[in-house]
Amino acid sequence: MTRIIYSLYIDIPEDELDYQPPHYGSDLSKTLHTKIQFKKNYSWLKHMQEKYANALNIEYKLFEYDKKYKDYHLWFTKKYPQITSYNIVNFYKIHLMYELSKTYEEILYLDFDAIPITNKNFFDYHDLNKGIHILTGTTESQNKVDTEINQIYYESQWRKFRKGHSNRSPTAKYWNARAMCVEDGIDGIHTVYNTGIVGINKNYLQKLDYFNKFDRTINLMTDLIKEGKHMYPLYIHELFGYDNECIWAYKTLLNNVDTIQLNKYWHHFMDKWSYIPNTTNIVHCINKNF
Repeated sequence: MTRIIYSLYIDIPEDELDYQPPHYGSDLSKTLHTKIQFKKNYSWLKHMQEKYANALNIEYKLFEYDKKYKDYHLWFTKKYPQITSYNIVNFYKIHLMYELSKTYEEILYLDFDAIPITNKNFFDYHDLNKGIHILTGTTESQNKVDTEINQIYYESQWRKFRKGHSNRSPTAKYWNARAMCVEDGIDGIHTVYNTGIVGINKNYLQKLDYFNKFDRTINLMTDLIKEGKHMYPLYIHELFGYDNECIWAYKTLLNNVDTIQLNKYWHHFMDKWSYIPNTTNIVHCINKNF
């Protein structure tokens, strides 16, 4: 069985960063905060992932801002000039997944801020022949949007809603993916996927078929972004974008791909509160409080 663990660190130039609302308790744009913290903690983050892979005797690769990425970025910006560098990076990590599947049968992808803190073998605890192992689920705010459909209430909460969410928020991704599926008549349970930690084998990667008819997928997202072409109110419409996880959700339903929910032991989501339960194996440090 050939296996690999890989990650991606792309230091996006500051003039290509798009503004995002600050992390909880901060005044600094998330994108600039992320850039600063990644650069500051680069050696330690790489060491922690390498150390984990070495303990498991599994090959590790870190992909960075090299010629291969620059060529991909150039091709992407020429073909889809409306898409930001941040989104290109996230499409690139999935592109790399497909490239690696040509050589490796099983793959564990870790965002650069996903930090293993034990030596428990991910592959021993997750049968990748049963489906794609990934964090899924809607947030409290998404469930609220689902269950409370009083239009007057939401219009009164519009400014608060906009302030708390960007087109990268789980709420935005939920509605964006749901709109894509509705537009294409795809039935199923709409949910959110977090591609910060993904365990996958080559068979399920092929079944996901992420980049097939990619032009059509991007055009679908573009049509949803355009005003006046759909049924969604402004406070939902403004959240639509070109997020890789929206496409992941859309493709999962489109192609009927089996998904296995990663539990909190293998994907501890550290965002508003900086604590780590002693049962945690991998910390996804969203707030970059390394």
